[in-house]
Amino acid sequence: MLGASLAFVVDWKQTGSNRAYLLMDFALNIEVFATRFLGIFIEAVPFLLLGSLTSGLIESFVKSDDIVRLMPRNRLGAALGGAFLGLAFPVCECGVVPVTRRLFSKGMPLSMGLAFLLAAPFMNPIVFASTYIAFGFGPVFIGRIVITIVVAVTVALVIGIFSKPGSVLKPIALADGQDEHGHDEHKHESPSLRDKLLHAAGIASDEFFEMGRFLILGSALAALMQTLVPQESLLALGTGSVLSVLFMQLLAYILSVCSTVDSFLALAFVNTFTTGAIVSFLSFGPMVDIKSTLMFTGVFRRRIVFYLILLPFVMNLLAGVLINLALGY
Repeated sequence: MLGASLAFVVDWKQTGSNRAYLLMDFALNIEVFATRFLGIFIEAVPFLLLGSLTSGLIESFVKSDDIVRLMPRNRLGAALGGAFLGLAFPVCECGVVPVTRRLFSKGMPLSMGLAFLLAAPFMNPIVFASTYIAFGFGPVFIGRIVITIVVAVTVALVIGIFSKPGSVLKPIALADGQDEHGHDEHKHESPSLRDKLLHAAGIASDEFFEMGRFLILGSALAALMQTLVPQESLLALGTGSVLSVLFMQLLAYILSVCSTVDSFLALAFVNTFTTGAIVSFLSFGPMVDIKSTLMFTGVFRRRIVFYLILLPFVMNLLAGVLINLALGY
C-alpha cells in the first residue's frame, strides 16, 4: 500500500515536471516566433512604405499617355526594359508589388510589368552594391545578374504571350477609367502641385495599409516556418549539386530576407553549399518568398500567382544545377 502511494506521488511529480517543461518550451517557442516575426516585419516595412510612397507619386505625377508613349511596342523590348527598370525605381521585393500595381494601372504593358516585378528587387544600385561588397566581382555576382535577367524576361514573355491583362490582373490593378490597353477614356483638368502631393499621400496611405495586411500575414508565416523547422535539420540536406540548390531555394522562400541584406546571409553558407546553390538563393529569394506570395494575391489572379512561383523556381533550380555541373560539383 505504501509502495503504491509512493509510486503515485513520483508519477504525479514527473507528470507535473513534464507539464512544466512543455509550458516552458511553448513559451520559448512563442518568444522565438515573436522575435523572428518582428525582425522580418521591421526589416520589410520601411521598404513597403517606400514602395507605397513611390506608388502614390506615380499615380499623381505620371500620366497614362506618357507610359503608353514611352514604353517599347514589342513584348521582348518591353520585357527587357522592365528587367532594367529597377535602376530607375530602386525598390525591394516588399516595395515592388505596390509600385508594379500602380504602373499597371497607368497602362504599363503586361510583359514589362512582370519583368519589373521579378527583377527589380535585385536590379537596383543598392542591391548591386551589397552583393559586390559580400562576394566581389566573380561567379556569384555575375551569375545573379544573368539569371535574374533571363528568368524575369522569360517568365514575363511566357505569361505575356499567352494571357491578356484582364485574365492576369485583378480588377483593382487595372486602370480606373482606362481600357485594358491603358488608354484614358476621359481626361481631367491638371490639379495644382499641392493637390497632387495630397493625392499622392492619400494613395500611398491606402496602398500601405492594403498591402500591409499581406506583409503581416507573410511575415507571420515565415516566422512560423523558421520557428518550427530546425535549421540543423535543413542544413543536413544541403549536399550535392541538385539537392543543395533545391534546399537553398526553399530556404530563401522560407526566410523571406530582404534583398538589400540577403547577400550577407548567403555569405555564411559559402563554405557549406555549392556556388550554384548560393546563386540560386540570391536570385530566387528576391523574386518570390512567403511575403511576396501573399502580396501577389492582392494584384494577380490565383492561377497567375501559381505560375509566378513555379516558373522562377524551376528556372532558378536549373540554372543553379548547371552552374554546379560547369564548376564540377
